[in-house]
Amino acid sequence: MPELPEVETTRRGIAPHLEGQTFRNVVVRQKKLRWDVPEIGDILPGLHIGRVRRRAKYLLIECVQGERQVGTLIMHLGMSGSLRVLPADTPPQKHDHIDLHFGKQCLRLRDPRRFGAVLWTQEPPEQHPLLASLGPEPLSDDFNADYLFNKAKTRKSPIKQLLMDGKIVVGVGNIYATESLFLSGIHPSRKCNRVSGTRLQSLVENVKIVLAYAIERGGTTLRDFQQQDGRPGYFQQELMVYGREGEQCRQCGTLIKAKQIGQRTSTYCPNCQR
Repeated sequence: MPELPEVETTRRGIAPHLEGQTFRNVVVRQKKLRWDVPEIGDILPGLHIGRVRRRAKYLLIECVQGERQVGTLIMHLGMSGSLRVLPADTPPQKHDHIDLHFGKQCLRLRDPRRFGAVLWTQEPPEQHPLLASLGPEPLSDDFNADYLFNKAKTRKSPIKQLLMDGKIVVGVGNIYATESLFLSGIHPSRKCNRVSGTRLQSLVENVKIVLAYAIERGGTTLRDFQQQDGRPGYFQQELMVYGREGEQCRQCGTLIKAKQIGQRTSTYCPNCQR
C-alpha cells in the first residue's frame, strides 16, 4: 500500500510534467473507484495546471482559469494504485482506469483493486471532509515534541496506535511507525502516558529521519515515471524490525517478536525496546 514517502515520490515524479500544462481531454474507462468519479471530462479540459501538492496521502492538482484557481483535483492511490506519465497514444492495459491528457502526454491511473479515488472540489481542498480533520505533516515544524507530548499525556492507548492516527499526525504507516519506535527504543504497546518527554522527543526526530530517508531513496528513480511499466521508486527498506519476526535483531542479536496492536502486526525487539 503506498504510504506517505511513496505518494511524495509520486508527486515529485509527475509534478515537473504537469505544472504549467493545460488539460485537453479526459478518458474515464472505469467510474467505480472507492467513490464514483465525478464528471471530470466536462470539468477539466481547457483548465491550466497549477501546483501539484500533497496533503497526507492525497495528491492535490490545482486547476487555474486565467489567474483564478477554480478547483482542485484530489487523487488517492488506495491500496494498489499508481500514476504514470505516458505518451498520449499509449494503448491502455487492464486496470488503466483514467487518462488525463495534456500536450502529447497523459497522466494514467492504474488501480487493480479500485480502492483509489479521483475527486473534484471547488473549495480549498483542506476544507474537504477527507482532509479537514487531518493532523500535521510529520516533516513539518508543527509535528514536534511538545505537540506529541500534549497529545500523549492523557492517553492510555499504545503509543504505536497514537503514531498511526491520522488525526494526530498524517502518513506514519505501519512500516515507518515500527521502524521509528525501534530507533527510539520504545516498545510499540507502551501506553502513551507512560512515555517520557525525552523519549517522545527522540521519537519525533526518528519519525522525521525515517520518512525523509524513505523519500530520498524513492526519489532516485523518478525517470521511471515516463516508462510504460513505470512504477514509483519505492523505498527499498533496510528494515531493522518490520517483517522480521523470528530473525535476530541487527542491534543486539535477540530474536524479533510480533504482536497484534490495533489489528496490525507489530514487530519489535524485546531487548532494545522497553
